[in-house]
Amino acid sequence: MATIVFNEITKRYAGTEAPAVDNVSFEVPEGSTCMLVGTSGSGKTTLLRMVNRLIEPTSGAILLEGKNVLDENPIELRRRIGYVIQQVGLFPHMTIAENIRITADIAGGWDKQKINQRIDELMDLVGLPPSEYRKRFPRQLSGGQQQRVGLARALATDPAILLMDEPFGALDAITRARMQDELLRIQRDVHKTILFVSHDIEEAFKLGDQVAVMSQGKLIQLGTPVELLARPANEFVSKLVGADNIVRQLQYLPIDGTLDNRPEAVSSAHWGDVPTISNQATLFDALLKLLETNAPALAAEDPQSQQRTGYVTLSSINKEISQLRGEQSSRAESRI
Repeated sequence: MATIVFNEITKRYAGTEAPAVDNVSFEVPEGSTCMLVGTSGSGKTTLLRMVNRLIEPTSGAILLEGKNVLDENPIELRRRIGYVIQQVGLFPHMTIAENIRITADIAGGWDKQKINQRIDELMDLVGLPPSEYRKRFPRQLSGGQQQRVGLARALATDPAILLMDEPFGALDAITRARMQDELLRIQRDVHKTILFVSHDIEEAFKLGDQVAVMSQGKLIQLGTPVELLARPANEFVSKLVGADNIVRQLQYLPIDGTLDNRPEAVSSAHWGDVPTISNQATLFDALLKLLETNAPALAAEDPQSQQRTGYVTLSSINKEISQLRGEQSSRAESRI
């Protein structure tokens, strides 16, 4: 299984008082994306680079597929882990196809026909048609296109694990959003285990199955975006993720906590007439649809079974947000 397990991992640098990474333990499940977030100097990049031994841990263990990385040859280890960074590092004198194939060439054991077929598959996967881009050089590509080549190169040997260190940080907002969408699309197809460092909470929430919040080398909280918004561990996490931001809560919190079996706003004669919405939708989705349709309620349906699971109204959305903010206020008061 392509899981990543951090077991009491610590990194200390000579001459520094506090460790860069301090006794961190958590697991990234196979096929999931875990986002590492935190302030500058929180240890997130150091933690990521210890996975492929670009940085050696001081103590603890990192297990990949059950094996301690320290028991493996570092060169062999890096060959089976994809690595994408902000500075793409394409070779300017090589064509796009040559830049992608270099990873497979280094790994060895691939015949020419297999490599060429793999290059075409990857270029299609990242949205760069081979017939158009195969013979181009990096200088002929935009920043976003170069980042796509970097991603294709990291996937060339079909690694089970992908490490990404702020790969989209240097891109403009529009290109960054497109690359995020592209990564989501690719991940739906290839199901890699991804550890992704980001300084952008919106990016972390958009891409992450789980989010690990770091501060001063410590793991402060690990959870889904919804868990971090609804139940931040402390004031630091609350401020970092914007847990008191109503718009963000609406964008990420699911409607399942708002559902009524038979809301008073809908008479029994019209239960079957109200608009429908997926029961996996967010509060924001529901709010927009209620305003657009001017309906008294929406019927939530399971996308697979088409069975109705309840109804959502403006009143139930307001009740959910009010209750959540009340819980957060109580937790804040208990910490004073």
